[in-house]
Amino acid sequence: MDGPRARVALLVTAVVCAAALTAGCSTTSPRPSQKEPPAASGAPSVPGSAGDLQAAYERVVKDVLPSVVQITAGDSLGSGVVYDDKGDIVTNAHVVGSAQAFKVTLATGGGAVGARLVSSYPEQDLAVVRLDDVPKTLKPATLGDSTKVEVGQIVLAMGNPLGLSSSVTQGIVSAVGRTVSEGRSGGGTGATIANMVQTSAAINPGNSGGALVNLAGQVIGIPTLAATDPQLGQGAAPGIGFAIPAATVRTIAGQIVKDGRVTDSGRAALGITARTIVGPDFTPAGVEVVSVNQNGPADRAGLRAGDVITRVGKSDITTMQSLSEALAALKPGDRTEVSYDRNGAARSTTVTLGEM
Repeated sequence: MDGPRARVALLVTAVVCAAALTAGCSTTSPRPSQKEPPAASGAPSVPGSAGDLQAAYERVVKDVLPSVVQITAGDSLGSGVVYDDKGDIVTNAHVVGSAQAFKVTLATGGGAVGARLVSSYPEQDLAVVRLDDVPKTLKPATLGDSTKVEVGQIVLAMGNPLGLSSSVTQGIVSAVGRTVSEGRSGGGTGATIANMVQTSAAINPGNSGGALVNLAGQVIGIPTLAATDPQLGQGAAPGIGFAIPAATVRTIAGQIVKDGRVTDSGRAALGITARTIVGPDFTPAGVEVVSVNQNGPADRAGLRAGDVITRVGKSDITTMQSLSEALAALKPGDRTEVSYDRNGAARSTTVTLGEM
């Protein structure tokens, strides 16, 4: 979980300035037959006048804000979204950190409610906590169809930035399909997350785990990262935030709620442990295979310890982060060419990817 200052994590994506940094946005201060919330589909209709737009904003805030909660563990806090009527709350893994017990404050009032961790999945920076007692006022959010989100859509970010409960900011969807890597040094999980939604809605410390909502009142993402600019002394880079798409939230949280853990990540893997190596000029030069899982994808393709991976598909590989990003764009079962050096000789092989 984040401390009083915003969490800082490295942002690497092919279309965002490589000098940018990302910040996780929390701040300081199994039951077998759970039913998932229904998915909503389709883009919201666009109001015809300024008055209609204002009315739409007010309607969405009134409808969705009761589904956004504040999560507190010790002196740290973040946000969460009510996932179902059984008391399950979805949030970011970096919000829960290593804690097991929490206090959850509902937007509908009634004071804090105790909650315990169901499971955390840092690889996608998602977690589920479950309320000890389920209030009658609990209102599950409606998860939208994030595959239909379009650039230019108006969105609202709801959460508890800087401890200011039930706050709302407004913006648009700036881009979709971003692949973003968190860092670990600032409290991030180190996850590389694909298909993230980029938004201009302000994302501040404490917003992590909240809701990114369209004008139809559908949660299309979970705000997770905000960009910071090194040239501003790590200050906020205005108008650049990222949310985990609802499709990923539904997949990961649904498994945690049903099985108590993630059983099917949907993430491609080579089946290796590896490390970044540097060249004579001390710049990253590739990813060295430290060990190969027996009978795993890399093993079956002929890779072995000591090989240095330099390319996966069309992506050049210089660091572990670049390898993670390349794999995040692929799926288990995909066949991809892997280029590597072995004892100074360039080689290549085709790997059928496994699952993380």
